[in-house]
Amino acid sequence: MTSREEYLQAALGAAVQRYEERNKRSRELHLAALESMPGGNTRTLLHNPPFPTFMKRGEGYKLFDEDGHEYVDLVAEMTAGLFGHGHPTLLRVLTETAGTVGLSLGATHAAESRLAALLCQRFGLERLRFTNSGTEANLHALAAARKHTGRRTVVAFSGGYHGSVLSFGAPLGKDGGEVSFGPGENTVDRDSFVVLRYNDADAVRRVFREREGEIAAVLVEGMQGSGGFIPGRYEFLLAIQEECEKAKSVFILDEVMTSRLAPGGLQSTIPGLRPTLTTLGKYIGGGLPFGAFGGSEPVMAVYDPRLPGTLAHSGTFQNNTLMLHVGHAALSQVYTPEAAVAHSARGEAFRARLRDVAGGTRIAFTGSGSFACLHVSEAWGRRGGGDGEGGSVTCKEDGGPEDEEVKELFWFYMLERGFWVQRRGNIALILDIPQEVLDQFVDAVADFIRDHERVLKL
Repeated sequence: MTSREEYLQAALGAAVQRYEERNKRSRELHLAALESMPGGNTRTLLHNPPFPTFMKRGEGYKLFDEDGHEYVDLVAEMTAGLFGHGHPTLLRVLTETAGTVGLSLGATHAAESRLAALLCQRFGLERLRFTNSGTEANLHALAAARKHTGRRTVVAFSGGYHGSVLSFGAPLGKDGGEVSFGPGENTVDRDSFVVLRYNDADAVRRVFREREGEIAAVLVEGMQGSGGFIPGRYEFLLAIQEECEKAKSVFILDEVMTSRLAPGGLQSTIPGLRPTLTTLGKYIGGGLPFGAFGGSEPVMAVYDPRLPGTLAHSGTFQNNTLMLHVGHAALSQVYTPEAAVAHSARGEAFRARLRDVAGGTRIAFTGSGSFACLHVSEAWGRRGGGDGEGGSVTCKEDGGPEDEEVKELFWFYMLERGFWVQRRGNIALILDIPQEVLDQFVDAVADFIRDHERVLKL
């Protein structure tokens, strides 16, 4: 009998061979791309060996690749593609805006304050400014916190991702940890960050006891995104808020992904939670580049150009007409508060079914609302994921190293079944995806577990 490792190597080898045979045009395009881009790629997350799948177009909740295959899109542009590919309301507004208003006017216009007012009302913000991305939103929020407090130190958390140049590794020692700024170096001062274990309220209280007068801000996701869709615990998030209030530090809640989980964002589902600043991004632009940060009027006043000594905040496209008009339509006409509630409830039921079929295996699913993430390891399987207050996995370290070979095999398997998922396991639901398609995916997961039971059972 072959060992588990031998079985996986054989199964992966066969899957790769089938992939190469089914995707010859993608291989040709990849080889051509190597001539102009390092690795043939300009977005590292989308690179998949032996070569990426090249998509040709999207329609509704579907994608179509260059080799003629059709997929159900469960990546949804890393949660930003909530509205799918070509939502009719948003396409109409996009076309009308381009034809009757213009693209980027290089001037102030009423669409700015119209969308800002809608976002302030919906997410409970006193003042708001736009950016081109969630990355920029977090960077400007940090700059605001440092200016407002006159301090430098920022507390962040292991597994945290706050944009392409601001991601955090595992905690080290009692209250400090490594910090990285994306794939390369960045001008942010590494020494000014302290990285704690996610969901560790005691560590938060300890670092404030020891460094209270140094801390400008705490930057945290209410549910970690690239860290594996692990929700923050109530006592953890409230501890951050309480310590920030006592120390007069700025509590920055990164809702770039999670603001779609409820009408007022994830924070609106947590009683008593009132971050100083909230950062937004992803879907709110209706499929166009978007970011924003806002909250406390006194803190946001550091960007008021009428006041002396304030910070400059500029960006050519951050008040572009397409994003402002389409974003307003997206929230006011399509993803209304009622739609947000219904979509998250549907996602909860979907994830519950995934957890049911994965019971007794090395597979676990975590997440919240319309998000789910596949994890694979013995620890993940035995601890059963980390949803809400009932799960036993509170941070990525709890699950230990994951079985990347099984996750890779899962990715190839789902491609052959017609499902486009992230290789790392993240799933996000498009708004209008039919229920029968979600049912088919649950069945495909069950089939994967049955077909590879010998390497998945506990």
